[in-house]
Amino acid sequence: MSNSSPMPQFLLLSFADRRELQLLHFWLFLGISLAALLAKGLILSAVACDHHLHTPMGFFLLHLSLTDLGCICTTVPKATHNSLWDTTTISYMGYVAQVFLLVFFLPTEYSLLTIMCYDRYASICKPLHYRTLLGSRACAHMAAAAWATGFLYSLLHTANIFSLPLCKGNALGQFFCEIPHILKLSCSHSGYLRELG
Repeated sequence: MSNSSPMPQFLLLSFADRRELQLLHFWLFLGISLAALLAKGLILSAVACDHHLHTPMGFFLLHLSLTDLGCICTTVPKATHNSLWDTTTISYMGYVAQVFLLVFFLPTEYSLLTIMCYDRYASICKPLHYRTLLGSRACAHMAAAAWATGFLYSLLHTANIFSLPLCKGNALGQFFCEIPHILKLSCSHSGYLRELG
């Protein structure tokens, strides 16, 4: 019988073996993430402050910027922390949280992009019905449905993945937490089938 107790921590892949390259990765990721945070912050403030941007597209851009901020703030801080402090560990609960948040924000972003495509379709192909199809109430319902769908999707995937017994070590071949890498550590042969289902 194999030991399948929960791991206290996981080992992430380091960006480089040399300290100079790790620091370079830290500064590079810090600069890129700060630029992305600034850009998303500017979009949020522009849409919130400018009355001309209070349109359905502006509303969905605001939500899309929030999901982008969530994706950035989920993976980059731990990766930059590991590069700066020359560590590769992440706690079990940190791994669960990172998987949950990443799987929450990405499908929400895909849902919002799909809704934005529908918005463009309605504005081009049905311009006379645009205001009735995409009124403020309909936009709020669609955005709420996107966020709720992402939450339920993430909850189901995270609960399914972390209910599997883990017994193949704690080393992950990735810089951040993803579902396929935890499946590789699973003792269960039905893990892939459960995740597929």
